[in-house]
Amino acid sequence: MNTRMTTLIAAGILGSSLTLAGCSAADDPAEPSASQSEDAHGGHDGMDHPADGGPVPEGMTEAVDPEYPVGTEVTLTADHMEGMDGATATIVGAYDTYTYAIDYIPVGGGEPVTDHKWVVQEELQDPGEERLADGTEVTVTADHMDGMDGARATIASSTDETVYVVDYEAGGMEMTNHKWVVESEMQPAS
Repeated sequence: MNTRMTTLIAAGILGSSLTLAGCSAADDPAEPSASQSEDAHGGHDGMDHPADGGPVPEGMTEAVDPEYPVGTEVTLTADHMEGMDGATATIVGAYDTYTYAIDYIPVGGGEPVTDHKWVVQEELQDPGEERLADGTEVTVTADHMDGMDGARATIASSTDETVYVVDYEAGGMEMTNHKWVVESEMQPAS
């Protein structure tokens, strides 16, 4: 009986150990790394992106006659974040400015982020009035993702399309004031 009890206790300890090992912080090779996700989704996945994007930067110029006015429902075709492509969204702001995709290393370290879409002219330190050329080095003042504010970045590409702030739901998460989606990344809701 004593041997049987010892065997049961040992089996219980072994089972508990295996269960706890499955909950450890060790890397799971089946999960994509942050840099893999960032490359696939414009640098948003794997990063802390708040559910509420907050207000737009000061000095933004509202679009006079946007294709999609405030209150319009659209279907997103962008894939910046998982679940975004195909999501129904509501336009909450439309602006005329220059919009940039950037490459940067987050302040405080971390994997380099490539082709992050998007930051606007007003989220760059002393950008001037003119559109910045691809390859221009800038300092980011945007804070809509961890490690972005103060990061040195390189302009990867740019557009002068109307840029929008949207509310949408993806994967059960409500996103409000999501910054930014350009006009070519949406279509009329069906």
